[in-house]
Amino acid sequence: MKRDAILDEESDGVPGKIPAEPESRGSGAGCGGRDCGSGSGHFASEGKIVTVTSASGNGGAEAGGIGTAGMGSTELESPASSSPSSAKNSPPSAPEQPKAPLGWVIAAFAAVYIIWGSTYFGITVAVQTIPPFLMAGTRFLIAGGGLYWVLRRFGIAAPTRPQWKTGVIVGGLLIFGGNGGVSWVQGRVPSGLSALIIASVPLWIMILDWLRPGGSRPRGIVLAGLAVGGAGVLMIVLGRNSLGQRAVDPVGAAILLLAAISWAAGSVYSRFAAKPASALMTVSQQMIAGGAFQFLAGIADGEIPRFDPAKITAASAWAFVYLTLFGSLVGYTAYVWLLRVSTPAKVSTYAYVNPLVAVVLGHWLLKETLPASVAVAGALILLSVILISRSPQPVDAK
Repeated sequence: MKRDAILDEESDGVPGKIPAEPESRGSGAGCGGRDCGSGSGHFASEGKIVTVTSASGNGGAEAGGIGTAGMGSTELESPASSSPSSAKNSPPSAPEQPKAPLGWVIAAFAAVYIIWGSTYFGITVAVQTIPPFLMAGTRFLIAGGGLYWVLRRFGIAAPTRPQWKTGVIVGGLLIFGGNGGVSWVQGRVPSGLSALIIASVPLWIMILDWLRPGGSRPRGIVLAGLAVGGAGVLMIVLGRNSLGQRAVDPVGAAILLLAAISWAAGSVYSRFAAKPASALMTVSQQMIAGGAFQFLAGIADGEIPRFDPAKITAASAWAFVYLTLFGSLVGYTAYVWLLRVSTPAKVSTYAYVNPLVAVVLGHWLLKETLPASVAVAGALILLSVILISRSPQPVDAK
């Protein structure tokens, strides 16, 4: 993978940006988790959420999930600069996408679809006998620390102090706020339902990017997508089952909404902050910082005195190993590689598949049930993501 690849994110889950075209220079600002802007897309997955951003801006579709790739903006040649006299000063065009073996591409898509979608199930099983913050923090510290060590061994430059500042902020928002929220509520909210709520991340990214100073004003179809998605979120949070009871635990629903907003905030911030030229180095920073925050939160919440290693079941232990090796490392590696060899539109389809995988696994293996109103609400959220991800570039605010 080239060093100039830039990735924000992330997650498992919960939660980076997806450059539509690789930058010809390694000095771009990206976003961890999905980031949106003019020409960018947003999507979420298991506390991982990712944004697809075109070279011209942001506002595409953020693919399910938690996200995490960052990118710098590529300078575009204005009409006036197309004259011969200015041609020599124009920026180089983006390199063509490399050809990749079909079998590898299929395997990478399967990894992003299935592994990221299954992380909700994995978290639910892991936290049955391992405290949520200690579980998630340890997982990300191992994955991020191991990845950082390997990259340094291969000569990848260490991040600068400003880049570490970005990594701490973005990792705190994406990994701690986004994925940590998902991990904490899995004992209160069904895994499939969590995935549907986190799928709303693209909505929050578009809203935050619109509200920020100098933000981009969404076009009509995006506003329609926001309205549809907002209605879906309200139906889930306020919906009731056939017995007249709340379909979702109110506290769990509130934490998941805050997790989605935290991931969106990290995605938007990361687009304008200094990041390493190496996409994987960016990921390792975010996992180390976010994992450290989660571990400290576990200590503050009194999880260490409550944690008894002797009570860890085999199922929880294997779920932890799966989340660390496959959710954090294999899934992210496949995702980053696909950004180099496939198109943003194709890669972003994982945003629609991840929630479906989570719902199916939750129903099949955990015997979870979803009220009809929640199923309708989930369909509205996925429809809104499609509308947002397939929309034209937004208009810059004046």
